[in-house]
Amino acid sequence: MQDSHLDTSYIDTTWQKALLSEFSKTYWTELEQFIINEYKRHAIFPTSDRIFNCFSYTPLDSIKVVILGQDPYHKEGQAHGLSFSVPHGIKIPPSLQNIYKEIASDIGGAIPNSGNLEHWAQQGVLLLNSTLTVQSGNAGSHQKKGWEQFTDTVIQTISDKNEHVVFMLWGNYARGKKDLIDTEKHLVLEAPHPSPLSAHRGFLGCGHFSKTNTYLKSHNKKEIVWL
Repeated sequence: MQDSHLDTSYIDTTWQKALLSEFSKTYWTELEQFIINEYKRHAIFPTSDRIFNCFSYTPLDSIKVVILGQDPYHKEGQAHGLSFSVPHGIKIPPSLQNIYKEIASDIGGAIPNSGNLEHWAQQGVLLLNSTLTVQSGNAGSHQKKGWEQFTDTVIQTISDKNEHVVFMLWGNYARGKKDLIDTEKHLVLEAPHPSPLSAHRGFLGCGHFSKTNTYLKSHNKKEIVWL
C-alpha cells in the first residue's frame, strides 16, 4: 500500500481493464483515503496485500460462479480476501461448516479439514465480499464507505460481459443484489444465509451445488469440484 493509493497491482489484468474507469471516480479516491487512514489507526482485515485476492485468483473471463458475502471475517488470521474462506490452519467458521455440510449432503464427498477455498477460486468461483475490509472485532465497520459502489459495479460487469454465470445469493443482503444481474442470461440461486442462525430455514437442503454443476454442464462448461 502506498501512502495515497491502495495497491491494485494484485488485480488480474482482465479486471484492471474492465474496472479502469472506477479507479478515477471521486468515490474511489475518498474510499482509498479512508481505508489508508484506517490501516494507520487500527488493526484492519485482511492485510492490505490481500484486499483484492478474489480478483487475483479469478480473472473476469474465467468466472463460472459468484458467491457473494457481506463483510470479511473480523477476527485475527481469518480474512484473506475470499468470501467465506479462511487460510489453512485456521478453524473453519460456522457458516463454512454449514456450506461443507450442504455440499456433502447435496453431491457427496468428504468434508475437508481446511476452510481455504482457493481451489474454488482457481476453478472460476468468484468469492466476492460486498465490503472488502473491516476493523478488527468490529463487523460492518467499513460498510457504506464506498466499497459497495465498487462491488456493485463488479457484479454488473460480470452480468454484462459474461455468459451463463451462476450467482449464489445467500441471505437477504446478498439477495438484494439480484437487480444488478441479467436473469435472462445467468442463473440466480437464492437461499437463506448459511449462518447457524438461519441455515435450517432453507440453506441446508437448497441443492445449490448440484444445480450449479448441472447448469454449467448444460452450457458446456467444466463442473466445479466442490470437495
